[in-house]
Amino acid sequence: AQILSKGELQVSDKERHTQLEQMFRDIATVVADKCVNPETKRPYTVILIERAMRDIHYSVKPHKSTKQQALEVIRQLKETMQIERAHMRLRFILPAKEGKKLKEKLKPLIKVIENEEFHEQLEIVCLIDPGCFREIDELIRSQTKGKGTLEVLSLKDVEEGDEKLE
Repeated sequence: AQILSKGELQVSDKERHTQLEQMFRDIATVVADKCVNPETKRPYTVILIERAMRDIHYSVKPHKSTKQQALEVIRQLKETMQIERAHMRLRFILPAKEGKKLKEKLKPLIKVIENEEFHEQLEIVCLIDPGCFREIDELIRSQTKGKGTLEVLSLKDVEEGDEKLE
């Protein structure tokens, strides 16, 4: 009955500490999952990211989502280490008519064009920064009035293999 009148359950310090630890680990996992070392294109281990987060004295904000915090952590880690969000690999197929014009608009948002074919339509396979995805998606949709297609081939372009830096 105590909980009902007070409205909140008191969480012990130990429980709170455990929750924050878990969140810290979750944030590190998201960061490790979404990022690579730009020089080697290899992913970082969660342990390495956790260590880097401790080095910058990152403190978990219990009321913010782990995803939001992970993006914040990535921003902060960029100042102290080589880390970048892994690129997404996309394929878009654009109607011939709008294709050329649209490609010019998309160019600044594309990191690497891996393959480009032009037959009845323009097909491009490329790597982008995940932060540009929404903008690219909206551009293609609005410019081709729904005739263009965009598919995500891989969420992160990562060289497979284990990162030896522990």
